[in-house]
Amino acid sequence: MPRIHPTAIISPDNVTIGDNVTIGPYAIIEENVTIGAGCIIKAHVLIGARTTLGKNCRLFNGAVVGEIPQDLKYADEDTETILGDNVTIREYCTIHRGTTDRWKTTIGSNVLIMAYCHIGHDCEIGDNVIIANSCNMGGHVEVGDFAIIGGAVPIHQFVKIGKHAFIAGGFRITKDVPPFIRASNIPLTYNGLNSVGLHRRGFPSETISHIKQAYTSIYRSHMNVSYAVKDIKKNMTITAEVQEILEFIEESSRGIIRG
Repeated sequence: MPRIHPTAIISPDNVTIGDNVTIGPYAIIEENVTIGAGCIIKAHVLIGARTTLGKNCRLFNGAVVGEIPQDLKYADEDTETILGDNVTIREYCTIHRGTTDRWKTTIGSNVLIMAYCHIGHDCEIGDNVIIANSCNMGGHVEVGDFAIIGGAVPIHQFVKIGKHAFIAGGFRITKDVPPFIRASNIPLTYNGLNSVGLHRRGFPSETISHIKQAYTSIYRSHMNVSYAVKDIKKNMTITAEVQEILEFIEESSRGIIRG
């Protein structure tokens, strides 16, 4: 049975609470909310309408998940916020529901979002992502699986961050960050591969070598990006990871960060 503090306010309209859920003092649960088994909702948390939490999520004091977007065009459409399993939302984070652009804001599974972060409307956060304290993310941002974003990073709307990327703390992101790399400096630039992360996640040395060869063409060959892409397609073995890099670049609407 769920454990619900008597001061919590829970809408009577279509709220589903799973087994072994804990809801703390003064928490507010709005209508059309689903809370998966084993979730812990701490004091003063607000879960907005049309929000779904997977299993074993933890929402810490003062977090706001599923509130209306900060978009003047929003007219109370039936948009959603969806969190996967094992998501940790630390103190005073704000995560806003989608708009009619994507209709939902999504957070994957096994994600840690540290204190005072903001996830804007229509964002898509992948699995196993870590976002450090005080990151502020505009709307429509996409973050790939296993990406790590350091503290106090502002992220421009519509930016895409590739899988396994590592962004150092305190640097502004205005262009797309390709997968598998480290990024830092002002303006944000390519700073080598995320080699530590790739080794920790079991990438073979040969695979890492192919990734490095691709980025050497893109960032160290003095060719522009379009020529570098042609060079990779012509002269390199196109592994799954190299193909992912090429597709990321070709699909980028904001352009990728500089070398």
